[in-house]
Amino acid sequence: MNIVVLSGSPRKGGNTDLLVQAFVDGAKENNQVEVVCVRDFQVNPCIGCNSCFNRPNGDCFQADDMQKIYPILACADMLVVASPVYFYGISAQLKAVIDRLHTPKRNSFKVKKTALLLTAASSKDSVFDAIKQQYELILKYFDFQDVCQVFVGGVKDKGDIADREEIEKVYLLAKSLE
Repeated sequence: MNIVVLSGSPRKGGNTDLLVQAFVDGAKENNQVEVVCVRDFQVNPCIGCNSCFNRPNGDCFQADDMQKIYPILACADMLVVASPVYFYGISAQLKAVIDRLHTPKRNSFKVKKTALLLTAASSKDSVFDAIKQQYELILKYFDFQDVCQVFVGGVKDKGDIADREEIEKVYLLAKSLE
């Protein structure tokens, strides 16, 4: 299976990156895995003009790095979305990428499976609720199969997640994918 991980952390080497790495380490044993760190791309927000629906190949008029991400996503059988939680939402960088999937290009994507990996400084379970609800709506709308959802709260400083049981859980879940 070809798995693409959209990693939304703007902080290199942070807790989200460590969770993503555990997933990649497990998944790469039986799959091809590519990580797209959105912090490495300059992606403008969608402005909702819908011009992509009238342009050849569904191209957006914005000439930014999203043009590099579309071909990567087009080859994915599974999409993993990973983000730190910022004020009850995913990172702005990841949100910009996801919003730019409002394009006819997505109709050619072959993604059927998804997973959600979230980290948060807060240890309150409710910190994940808004993102979980949006994720569930996306699953239903696109008829995606959810493979896993892993939420790790109480991880504020770099490395806080290193000794958490969720690291091993994500590794083993990913290792079982085929």
